[in-house]
Amino acid sequence: MSGSLRENVGKKDAKAQRKAGNVICVMYGGKEQISFTLPEKKFDKIIFTPEVYLIDLEIGGNKYVALLQDVQYHPVSDKVLHADFLQVLEKKPITVSMPVILEGVPIGVMNGGRLVNKMRKLTLRGLFTNIPENIVLDISSLKIGMGIQVKEVELENITFLDDPSNVIVNIKTARGVEEDDEEDEEGTEGEEGTESEAAE
Repeated sequence: MSGSLRENVGKKDAKAQRKAGNVICVMYGGKEQISFTLPEKKFDKIIFTPEVYLIDLEIGGNKYVALLQDVQYHPVSDKVLHADFLQVLEKKPITVSMPVILEGVPIGVMNGGRLVNKMRKLTLRGLFTNIPENIVLDISSLKIGMGIQVKEVELENITFLDDPSNVIVNIKTARGVEEDDEEDEEGTEGEEGTESEAAE
């Protein structure tokens, strides 16, 4: 993505830039903070996706690698107004939220349980060369009452910043299943009672 350095950093310039179809951007994390603009149409591919992308930026003739950290939208039109980027440096750890992808059909779900996905993203810290594109969890072996906590996820040279005891995903007993079981038990008792009365 190619951006243009902002020579004027006032409200008047910001308004003019947005009117021209540009987004006001700031990149930090390097030696100095850089203010620049990017065409709004360039944001579609990096905003409307759960994936986290490393973005090659060319600003004022210089090239950078960055992550999109935050986006501000217009409260009425939902147009992108401002974006913050974090410059990625080879030897400097970064903190980023990564999407969690669940793979497999849990045994508990096949037995009538309900899948509860409590954490769709995990926050981790490490060098960008060690950070995966996403976090994949195999949930096929989970039975009713079982789950996966943050502390059970292991990635080499990566530190997870979420509470280790937080549950990412678990399998709960479906309410319908419980009700069906209770009804069956009540029905059986009723039938036995009728048979006993008839015998008497």
